[in-house]
Amino acid sequence: MNRFWTIFIIIITYSFIIAQNSKSSSTVHDLEDRVIPGYEAETLTEHIRTNFVTTHAVSQYNVRVGAEVLISDSIKILEGKRLGLIVNHTSMVANKHLIDLLHTNPKVKIQALFSPEHGIRGHDDAGAIINDDIDTNTGLPIFSLYGKVRSPTPAMLDSVDILIFDIQDVGTRFYTYISTMGFAMQAAAKANIPFIVLDRPNPIAALHIEGFTLEAAFKSFIGLYQIPVTHGMTVGELANLIKGERLLESLENLSLRVILVEGWQRTMIWSDLRMPWVPPSPNLPSFESAVIYPGTCFFGSTLATEGRGTQFPFTQIGASWLINGRELSNLMNQKNLPGLYFEPAKFTIKSIPSMTVNPRFLDETMYGIRIRVEAAAVVQPMAAGVHLLHAFYHSAPDSMKKHFFREQAMLNVSGGPKLMNMIKDGFRPEDIINAWTIDVKKFELNRSKYLMYP
Repeated sequence: MNRFWTIFIIIITYSFIIAQNSKSSSTVHDLEDRVIPGYEAETLTEHIRTNFVTTHAVSQYNVRVGAEVLISDSIKILEGKRLGLIVNHTSMVANKHLIDLLHTNPKVKIQALFSPEHGIRGHDDAGAIINDDIDTNTGLPIFSLYGKVRSPTPAMLDSVDILIFDIQDVGTRFYTYISTMGFAMQAAAKANIPFIVLDRPNPIAALHIEGFTLEAAFKSFIGLYQIPVTHGMTVGELANLIKGERLLESLENLSLRVILVEGWQRTMIWSDLRMPWVPPSPNLPSFESAVIYPGTCFFGSTLATEGRGTQFPFTQIGASWLINGRELSNLMNQKNLPGLYFEPAKFTIKSIPSMTVNPRFLDETMYGIRIRVEAAAVVQPMAAGVHLLHAFYHSAPDSMKKHFFREQAMLNVSGGPKLMNMIKDGFRPEDIINAWTIDVKKFELNRSKYLMYP
């Protein structure tokens, strides 16, 4: 009898643990669907994200980012030098920041810090002007490269011997960190100082290349290079391509060195690695948001929302005028887009400190789609974005179609009028996707000379 009760208690305990694990692995979307007295869905979601840590299986790969390789194996190249660091909150080596690791090394001297968009701590809104500052931990000056200037000035580099770039990118043309890198490369070349890129993985894999090549007439800070939307390169590889293909002027004599990521391969995505996700910008809070970002970012240039002002930017999109999100999600699921599943969603746009303080459509209720990333390695984000844009545009009332696209913003982010015009002219999504094949093949040929990872 005692043995029976012992076994019974073990079974009940085990079942309870399984049930609790099942609950803890529920998505935040599931929790939003539950009615919990006293909580707004966004408040509850934020509480969960803040107070619970998601764990992942231990990776079989041993990957060391360029900054770690530099500190462990190559620090001698910096000894006796005065350094300028272009960094932000992603510039981590395990649980320590690159600034702190170098600042405590008596053989090197950090002369200045340089901040990209979103600030050196990564909290500022997209497009928000960043001011010069002082780093509270070290007392070092922080020069903004997203304020009055976008490039280090000669005065900023006057006492710098080596300029170092170490920022996590997301493999997308219109993510401004790579524009900051390019302008800094030009400044280093002009100042006749070496430029070192501490490489980091491309988190969305380095296999998929999608989108039209940016047209020269539409170059801007959010689209500086004549490359497709997703380029399938690390920032180090991209730096070599920018110099080698002369995508920017005056780089011929630049002394460029890339400290490679150790143990990384092109087929790896972020979830393959032994690294926590540090949001590279405030509205990419999860790896999944980065996966789909190259496709859903275009919604920020339309009369629909890309989800800023919610806890799920870029993974949920919607519009106040969209009547039937379920019908639209069913349509998208019928397309069998690789790695993605679509669900109807209803959400309200709010001001969220440290994410989006002044979102479009503030306090408006939106109806649309929640995008679930089920197999990140096979997702084709740009293709998915085209299908979604096409569906939303043709679901809009006739009175809104004329102004559906915020045209100048759309031209900047898409790098030209092709995408917008083809949607307006009624081309099928498949036709649009096929139309960039020539651009992609040409870019693949050019980039092959600069690939540094198997």
